Amino acid sequence: MIVPQLTDAYERKFYYLRLSITDVCNFHCTYCLPGGYTPTARPKSFLSPDESRRVSRAFAELGTEKVRLTGGEPSLRRDFTEIIAAVRENPAIRTLAVTTNGYRMARDAASWRDAGLTAINVSIDSLDARQFHLITGQDKLRQVMDGIDAAFSAGFKKVKVNTVLMRDVNHQQLSAFLHWIKPRPIQLRFIELMETGQGGALFHQCHLSGEVIRLQLERLGWRRQPRGRSDGPAQVFSHADYQGEVGLIMPYEKDFCASCNRLRVSAVGNLHLCLFGEQGIPLRDLLADDDQTCCIEGSYRAQSTEQKAEPFPASRQQRYNTEPVIYRGLGYVASLTVAPPQTRETGATRTIADAPHPATFHLKKQ
Repeated sequence: MIVPQLTDAYERKFYYLRLSITDVCNFHCTYCLPGGYTPTARPKSFLSPDESRRVSRAFAELGTEKVRLTGGEPSLRRDFTEIIAAVRENPAIRTLAVTTNGYRMARDAASWRDAGLTAINVSIDSLDARQFHLITGQDKLRQVMDGIDAAFSAGFKKVKVNTVLMRDVNHQQLSAFLHWIKPRPIQLRFIELMETGQGGALFHQCHLSGEVIRLQLERLGWRRQPRGRSDGPAQVFSHADYQGEVGLIMPYEKDFCASCNRLRVSAVGNLHLCLFGEQGIPLRDLLADDDQTCCIEGSYRAQSTEQKAEPFPASRQQRYNTEPVIYRGLGYVASLTVAPPQTRETGATRTIADAPHPATFHLKKQ
């Protein structure tokens, strides 16, 4: 049976779920956690393996076919392989990936593969050990490199490497990165630095558009590849002389939001309709037992504050889901109703007034 895909009011289809399983990380990356991870006063209870299985199963029956386990650093969970196996129980999930800092990959890549993991993304922001240490707070480049070798030995056909692009830090290392991936099936993904949390000063100092890398690649004969329906946001380039590929992730590009195919569930069970949104819709009460996958009816309200009114879809910050939406899947109806803010339309341009508005989420058996 063909499962109707989750589709919103702007005809974006959602095949891809990012499922966070922890907020904890042991690296101190300058662009993310420069002061290191700080536990909250009340320790958070992160999603259990059973809850991870249930939430991925519910979304799979609504058309999701790819799940990415994220964090924090997912491999710090002692039950990480158990979570992999729990999500992989569902044959509708065709791709189960992880984004990791690679800290435990050399030791555990084979067990992850055996548990059902199908893809790995690992973060490497510099091929220079000293600079890697300065960026991450950990002198672990050799260990991460050994982890990539272990992943290939375990049977992973390709490894994706995430590199946050930073002016005067690593943007001049393109030739070294290209030399590294030439004989290896690695997809190197340059990710534009984003302005998050307390990182405003770093952003203004180090942000560099991925367009700079794209122009260099095109001059060197790299060609952009078509994008698959469950692929992530990267623009992928290949070259006949290279086993590896290069991807560019540019969240400030004007069409970035229009091509989004992802939803996100946080480590404490909140559904985020936008990857950049801080507010979430609580789903955890629906994950208490397996009955939630055959008879769910929940109603939750969440506040989301829009940014200044801007033309659709120029701003990556504005939320697209601004009118009632019905998602239909295999025997389920998921309705997301967002009380419409004041809007005005002129031709193909939709503008959202900056005012908070509530969202109501329902998921139930037909």
